[in-house]
Amino acid sequence: MGYSCIAPQIKDGAILYSPFQSIENLPQGISDYQSPGSYKLKESQDKRLFNWSNGPQALKPILFPPHENLWRAEKNSDGKITFVQQIPEITPLAIIGLRSCDLAAMESMDRHFLRPDNPDPWYKKRRENLLLVAVNCVSPSNSCFCVSTGTGPEATSGYDLRLHECDGGFLVNAGTEQGEKVLDVCQPSPASQPILDQVKKELSNAVAVQSRGIAANDFRSIFSGREDDSIWDETASRCLGCGNCTAVCPTCFCHREKDSSGLDLENSVHHRVWDSCFSAEHSMLHGQPVRKDVRERYRQWMTHKLSGWHDQFGESGCVGCGRCITWCPVGIDLVAESASFISPDNGEE
Repeated sequence: MGYSCIAPQIKDGAILYSPFQSIENLPQGISDYQSPGSYKLKESQDKRLFNWSNGPQALKPILFPPHENLWRAEKNSDGKITFVQQIPEITPLAIIGLRSCDLAAMESMDRHFLRPDNPDPWYKKRRENLLLVAVNCVSPSNSCFCVSTGTGPEATSGYDLRLHECDGGFLVNAGTEQGEKVLDVCQPSPASQPILDQVKKELSNAVAVQSRGIAANDFRSIFSGREDDSIWDETASRCLGCGNCTAVCPTCFCHREKDSSGLDLENSVHHRVWDSCFSAEHSMLHGQPVRKDVRERYRQWMTHKLSGWHDQFGESGCVGCGRCITWCPVGIDLVAESASFISPDNGEE
């Protein structure tokens, strides 16, 4: 139907979304093990294609690339400078294998980049050209906590098509008119009751096995007045300030903009690149960083994600995917760190 396809594949020891041509490219018979600071793939006796929780990548780098050109400035022969916006030509793209946490993160990113009064044209162009094929997650990792954030493991919104992988096939539902058009072409058979019972059982089990859960949805009252709490010092003593958590987080949108000039000084390009609240430059104001150390930068990240996001968007910035836990080099656990602010040891009931 005119779509290029992106699907999960094994690259460099992780499951990443990449262009693919054949079902043989998918990670069949592969599961993943995740825990704080640890990720590895392993072979599974189950030959399913989606028997894993998630990799380090969601929709963010597809909709909001790590580096992109925004506009170009050129000097004309008469010396005048013209500015040309660089909106990319986008090929319609079908993304297969998205999890419910990824779709929730995309909806959160939409609230930032598609504000009615000022939508981002680069994000908007990519967003309008997607066909989203979700797959219910029945193999959550030890890092996952989507049940406690209300974002999984079943995909309930945001998809064009939703798959549930069963033994020997898929149960499929359409979520949009575009998804219905694809189903009309595929003409799937009606699902039997045993298949529906199997799907229900697997989703119930995926809920039951999640042992990790965020302590609260809205931390505004919990963090209020705790800016100087010693908990921040203890966390900072372990944090490397590397920004891995912000890179893999599917909702972090911090960036900076810069210009690069041509060697002939006749033109320049204005770029947007990912940044992180863990970098000193990100909080630079009048030549000095506002947040001068790791303690202040980690506090900024956590309080914005779990508290400030509510003021901006009316919801938490965390979708329970657990990526920040898995991909932290020292295994700092967002769930445990935030829970420490409401534990009895810290004066909270």
